Amino acid sequence: MQVLTKRYPKNCLLTVMDRYSATVRNMEQVVMLPSLLRDMQLTGHGDQVPDDSSDLYKYFTMLKAIYVDVDHGLLPREEWQAKVAESEADEAKDEAAETEEAMKERVSRELNLEAQFHLHFSSLHHILTHLTLLAEEVTRKYQEIMGQAM
Repeated sequence: MQVLTKRYPKNCLLTVMDRYSATVRNMEQVVMLPSLLRDMQLTGHGDQVPDDSSDLYKYFTMLKAIYVDVDHGLLPREEWQAKVAESEADEAKDEAAETEEAMKERVSRELNLEAQFHLHFSSLHHILTHLTLLAEEVTRKYQEIMGQAM
């Protein structure tokens, strides 16, 4: 398994993202024949089968697809910067025409943004932690399959 090179606090989102990326890279290096994962069910701890009936191959491809988004982002940087600049220009126009009542409403929404941020941040942290464990489980299961095949 690859070693994390960056040091962040344990519960930092960047740590969770780095751990996920390292785990998926390790999974990609270990799983040389992903087709062996077809029709193999994921068994959780205590050999319990999860509610959904996806095979390990589907998990493998999903984890790799999410890895690309985590490591490279969703939009190319130029497109993202253009959208941010466009949004800031629109906000400047809107603020000039804003009444006092509308200003109070906007401040209220901004306060609500902090609560939304914390909700999404904790959800993302939880999801990435769960996906990291899933990638470790796919890697472990593949190693078991390869041990039996040899």
